[in-house]
Amino acid sequence: MGGSFSPQEELERIAAEIRSCTKCPLAKGRRNAVPGEGPADAEIMFIGEGPGFHEDRQGRPFVGAAGQFLEELLASIGLSREQVYITNVIKCRPPGNRDPLPEELEACRPYLDRQIEVIKPKIIVTLGRYSMARYFPGASITRIHGQPKRVGDIICFPMFHPAAGLHQPRWRPLIEEDIKKLPALLEEARKSASSEAQGDDGNDEEHYEQLSLF
Repeated sequence: MGGSFSPQEELERIAAEIRSCTKCPLAKGRRNAVPGEGPADAEIMFIGEGPGFHEDRQGRPFVGAAGQFLEELLASIGLSREQVYITNVIKCRPPGNRDPLPEELEACRPYLDRQIEVIKPKIIVTLGRYSMARYFPGASITRIHGQPKRVGDIICFPMFHPAAGLHQPRWRPLIEEDIKKLPALLEEARKSASSEAQGDDGNDEEHYEQLSLF
């Protein structure tokens, strides 16, 4: 990767590429691409689906009603959006906020891969089914929400998209309950990282962690 570039500079380089990207037809209809935002050393990364109307106007993720709900959720566990990294699986708004197409997801995938590689989050929270499918292929969000899974060095935590809680009030309490699991998950992730740094191979602990997370 960038060699002499700091992680924050590397994220800015990726963002610049995203803003000028023409790899799929969504580029033609956008006002602004939405690379994502947050600190390069964020321990938690939230990955949503795609920009909506307000995000396209401002070039920032989660700035509409779903973004306000996400900020409320973060505040409920003592976090602010400035402490986490927030992005989407696709970086440009689909027409009429339709679901992303396979070729659009594929065109954006390398950008997201690189962002994850730079940030090295301890936890990735998937918001909605398109980001969930990246780590839980074939799963149903209604069945696995709130159930973490370790993928390599990262704990992946599937949640309903905040917009689901706004459009279908029955999901809102589930979303509010799921977010409350994050502080304990983060502690688990920190302990695991600490033991690995001390040379413990972590296998026994990882097995225990898998059980204790559920």
